[in-house]
Amino acid sequence: MLTHRTIWDGIDSLARRHGLSVSALAKMAGLDATAFNVSKRVSKDGRERWPSTESIAKILEATGETLDSFENGSGSYSQHAGFAEPPPAVIPLLGLAQAGTGGFFDSAGFPAGRNWDEVELPVSTERGIYALEIHGDSMEPVYREGDRVVVSPTEQVRRGDRVVVRTHDGEVMAKILHRQSAKQLELHSANPNYPPRVFELKDIDWIARIIWASQ
Repeated sequence: MLTHRTIWDGIDSLARRHGLSVSALAKMAGLDATAFNVSKRVSKDGRERWPSTESIAKILEATGETLDSFENGSGSYSQHAGFAEPPPAVIPLLGLAQAGTGGFFDSAGFPAGRNWDEVELPVSTERGIYALEIHGDSMEPVYREGDRVVVSPTEQVRRGDRVVVRTHDGEVMAKILHRQSAKQLELHSANPNYPPRVFELKDIDWIARIIWASQ
């Protein structure tokens, strides 16, 4: 059965078989380069977005594959045919300072809008993850200015986890989760020059776990 997940997995698999990122696949088929971005797969209100049948037809024509090979995950990928190894995954990227402004996230903390950059991630990816670029020195020496952290809105957070938190006032910060009660959230910095921050949970927009960093 074709589901939202299997359709998008089919597009990702098709790109990998031909040594392409999903952006390169879209451009090769004459589509907007962002047509298959991860941030386009779920709307701001959490509804699943499906690619059009026209876009699928165009990528099949561009790669010379059939609907059957698209559905079952097989196809014409071959090292001997001159294709490269599957490329790293491409995920949305945003500066931490920009993340506090409106329009970049939905209500659940997932990427939204069209103004994200992209970055290649040399590890397997899960749905909904994205990258943020560190700003400031509050997490030194763990993270320094310009380091990129990969964030998952779906991972369960626990005490001691490195997290990114956004308040309803638009403040976005990378911190260490020290304590979470039924009413409050206490966050610590890696840099001892910064005191702990305590927030009421009602003032928190979302919290996401840092799962990987490029330093």
